[in-house]
Amino acid sequence: MHVLAFIEEMERLAPPCLAEDFDAGKIGLIVEGKDTVDTVCCALDATPSVVKRAVAAHAGMLLVHHTPLWTPLTSLTGPTATLMRDVLASGLNIYVMHTNFDHAESGVNDALAELLTLTNIEPMTLGLVGDCPLSLKEIARRLGCPVRVWGKIRKLEKLAVVGGSGFDPAFLAEAKERYADALLSSELKHSVYRASPLPCIEATHYALESPSMKRLAAQKGWQFIDDTPVLHTIP
Repeated sequence: MHVLAFIEEMERLAPPCLAEDFDAGKIGLIVEGKDTVDTVCCALDATPSVVKRAVAAHAGMLLVHHTPLWTPLTSLTGPTATLMRDVLASGLNIYVMHTNFDHAESGVNDALAELLTLTNIEPMTLGLVGDCPLSLKEIARRLGCPVRVWGKIRKLEKLAVVGGSGFDPAFLAEAKERYADALLSSELKHSVYRASPLPCIEATHYALESPSMKRLAAQKGWQFIDDTPVLHTIP
């Protein structure tokens, strides 16, 4: 497949117009490599480990959710230079679908709802709310990570989920208005929790967003590269 055909397919899946303003210049084809793509690898992040495994798989394209180039470059040094050295030497393309994939149909939050078997789903500004048949223990098991519960959950029948770092006061207020019993997301700030109108279930960023990339890879017949962050919990 020509790389332009791949781009067209991805833009149909997650139109760039769905992306947040802060993603301008940070999505789409961010590293240009070979013109043709035979093997595609998919991951959440373009870490050194992921890049090395994609190169070893002779991939022509690495599709990720998070760009490895967050800020404009004025020099190419340190870890970024090391990462780009492997990418450029192999002719690997890197394509990013970030907030456009968050908002896309069958994107990040839909994959999360599917993993947690939510039903009667309603969309939110970002994320969604649905009926939840699972216990907190089962939610943690399916996510594959520890969860922290902030506040007292008296019942968990209706759950709001926002993939990634979604503990925003506006999302919490919207989840409350939609009668959610709690909101599941990651990277909760102390000040946000203190003002939260409902309990917060905090998981890891990786656990909430990687299911969408894994599901996409399975649907397309691509290779998913798992690179779970090392996490230890100490009671």
